[in-house]
Amino acid sequence: MSRIFYAIDNHLRRNVDAYRSIAYLPLRTINCTSRKHVENGDSHMVLGKRWKDTAETVIIGGGCVGVSIAYHLAKAGQKDVVLLEKSELTAGSTWHAAGLTTYYHPGINLKKVHYHSIKLYESLEAETGQAVGFHQPGSIRIASTPVRVDELKYQMARSHWHPTPQWLITPEKIKELFPLLNMDKVLMGLYNPGDGHIDPYSLTMALAAGARMYGAQIYNPAPVSGLTPTSDGKWDVQTPHGTIRTNSIVNATGFWAREVGQLIGLEHPTIPVHHQYVVTATVPEVKALKTELPVIRDLEGSYYLRQERDGLLFGPYEREEKMVLQDSWVTDGVPPGFGKELFESDLDRIMDHVEMAMEMVPVLKNADIINIVSGPITYTPDLLPMVGPHQGARNYWTAIGFGYGVIHAGGIGKFLSDWIVTGEPPYDLSAAFDTARESYGFNNVVGYPKEERFAGRPTHRTSGVYELLKGKASMGFHAGWEQPHWFYKPGDDAGYKPSFRRTNWFGPVGRECNLVMEKVGVVDLTPFGKFMVKGKDSQKLLDRLFANTMPKVGLTNISHMLTPTARVYAEVTITQLAPGEFLLITGSGSELHDLRWIEKEVEEGAYDVDISNVTEDIGVLGVAGPKARDVLQKLTQEDMSDAGFKFLHCKPLQLAGIDLRAIRISYTGELGWELYIPQKDMAAVYQAIMEAGQDEGIDNFGTYAMSSLRLEKGFRGWGAEMNCDTNPLEAGLDYFIKLNKPADFIGKAALQEIKAKGLKRKLSYITMDTDAVDPEGNETIWLNGKVVGNTTSGTYSYTTQQSLAFAYLPVELCSVGQKVEVEMLGRKYPAMVVQEPLVLTEPTRTRLQKKAKSKPYTPGMDGEPA
Repeated sequence: MSRIFYAIDNHLRRNVDAYRSIAYLPLRTINCTSRKHVENGDSHMVLGKRWKDTAETVIIGGGCVGVSIAYHLAKAGQKDVVLLEKSELTAGSTWHAAGLTTYYHPGINLKKVHYHSIKLYESLEAETGQAVGFHQPGSIRIASTPVRVDELKYQMARSHWHPTPQWLITPEKIKELFPLLNMDKVLMGLYNPGDGHIDPYSLTMALAAGARMYGAQIYNPAPVSGLTPTSDGKWDVQTPHGTIRTNSIVNATGFWAREVGQLIGLEHPTIPVHHQYVVTATVPEVKALKTELPVIRDLEGSYYLRQERDGLLFGPYEREEKMVLQDSWVTDGVPPGFGKELFESDLDRIMDHVEMAMEMVPVLKNADIINIVSGPITYTPDLLPMVGPHQGARNYWTAIGFGYGVIHAGGIGKFLSDWIVTGEPPYDLSAAFDTARESYGFNNVVGYPKEERFAGRPTHRTSGVYELLKGKASMGFHAGWEQPHWFYKPGDDAGYKPSFRRTNWFGPVGRECNLVMEKVGVVDLTPFGKFMVKGKDSQKLLDRLFANTMPKVGLTNISHMLTPTARVYAEVTITQLAPGEFLLITGSGSELHDLRWIEKEVEEGAYDVDISNVTEDIGVLGVAGPKARDVLQKLTQEDMSDAGFKFLHCKPLQLAGIDLRAIRISYTGELGWELYIPQKDMAAVYQAIMEAGQDEGIDNFGTYAMSSLRLEKGFRGWGAEMNCDTNPLEAGLDYFIKLNKPADFIGKAALQEIKAKGLKRKLSYITMDTDAVDPEGNETIWLNGKVVGNTTSGTYSYTTQQSLAFAYLPVELCSVGQKVEVEMLGRKYPAMVVQEPLVLTEPTRTRLQKKAKSKPYTPGMDGEPA
């Protein structure tokens, strides 16, 4: 899989607009004029049923994903669900898929998608009366190197708190389950009972039967020739049979997704890849078995292998230098008649994988091949599907880019249906984008924590200081941006060297943490998402969106958007720059996630506001540490003292002769400012700061140090401690939630109900005794042999020299002093709930010193996360 990713990544990132389309391209084309709309008065004769002129939702695409969405929407109670398929159901990638199903996924919440799919497939035949051909012999991921063993232990530690059945098994157990294996190199296996494979055609037909049973209409052949948005947010969907006026449309068209997106001026970054698999004739040793073999996935060989009747089915994920992309479909479009065709096979191209499979499963050597399937499957740059509402195109949803459409279909159908019906996602999949690095190692590259990929980088999303920093740092990739993770010094073991344990960055990151705690450091924060909101209704809009009160002019606060059921949709820093003019700052990965939510409220509430996404226009430098004020004061006439520039205040200033805005905010827990600078001036400001700070020992620091400093100060992070799976009360965000404010903010009623009922779990702060491994987040927490919770994020605290993490635990286990265990790499480490934070923030330390401890410190009293 990794090699496929590299090739896709190179291809897409040569065209940055294509790579970033789902996030950034505006809705350019309103009416499609490139394709003729042809009315057909006899359409009912072609379709065999009466044509509907209106619908609540129109799904475009009749593969397993599209039909699953229709099934789930209809089952959820939508009365007018219509699915349009250009030729016949399963045409495209579905019909020739290998049909693998697995509970496993390295992404935490994508496990929920897989889980729902399998549970649905187990019951679908009984529900619909349609056979689905579901085989569940289990599956084994084989580790044949020590690092692969660590990888399996790493994944196992992140799975116990899920309902997914999964455990590690010994070579002896592997041999028992799959007696045809050569065990010479096998060290360990990760076993998922209930895994297996399903017939994609039968699955799709069963879902279609269920969709019809609940009232959905499926029309085929019904190609879509145009999409026209209406002024009230609906869509006119044009086909040769007529036009359907619908509230929402879902693009579930597989490798046709680009063409459908282009109807409204969107460029979806999907690439069709030639995927081959081989089917053998009867293998006597297989035929002689009394039970079906489990599916095996040989991680080093980069292939899967399963039983197919009395033979075997083998499918590799090809290496970068040999794999084939269907480039012409990107540049010239998919051939109009392509549906259930295949590409020409090329066995020579996959012989390296075949030979490794023969070594692992020797009976393959004498097996006769009866079929080689080579068909198109679609991938996105991060290998994850693009699911959800599209920013900039009202009521247009995507369910595209499925490299594993069969296992995703059931769960994604339910996920998207719930979102469409209720207006909010049933659980958080935005974090899936953060786990793309692990997903990248899904089949053959080791899925390390802090995984990085380098093909096709950089995109055009580089800050004004990138050229100055790129040779000095290990760069990370965040929402298309290059951002330093940590910086090299002479004598350091430089370069990217991933590991499941502390590696070459561990010492340098400690050096950077000490820099910020004792002197002054500079960090590039440009990837922050940045929006300007202004207009007559700006305050009214933000009071509706956010649970906190809005800051006064010149002030800043931290605010949260909640969903209607009071889950944390976003955390945003808000500054009122002038009356009715607000600057909103969010995390790099949340830019389009938050902007779409804001725009949706503007449209539905008809607010008189102007919203601008200025993310790429404005660079951001963070300057932090006890000597930060001394450095900045050299470059400006503005009073930078505590009295002259107070905490959570914002001022325009000239720094080294350049106009910018500065916000005093403690993003690392230390005295700090965020400087918002025009991109063109960013390098000049940076160089002036670095020159001015020489006597103070100024230097650079990166995001790894910032993360450590954040956690030891007890700052919550969105996407970890808070997301659409958590409410703000259990996340300890009470200080920022103003239930008594007059505005009826989204989620207020639900939050009042949650508060009245009481909480079942809460976010706790734990330290642990470890050796050379530290928590990353999502590790399982044990007590007396039972799973009791999970970590959300973790790190090493260089200030206190111990590992620490945030964790969700039952309320009865949240008391300070409570002892638990945290599982990491197959071992349970002793841990204990402690009072947060481990290290007081600089503003708090200063205040306590001034007041000579006249008032006890209460977490959160200084306007920072408790």
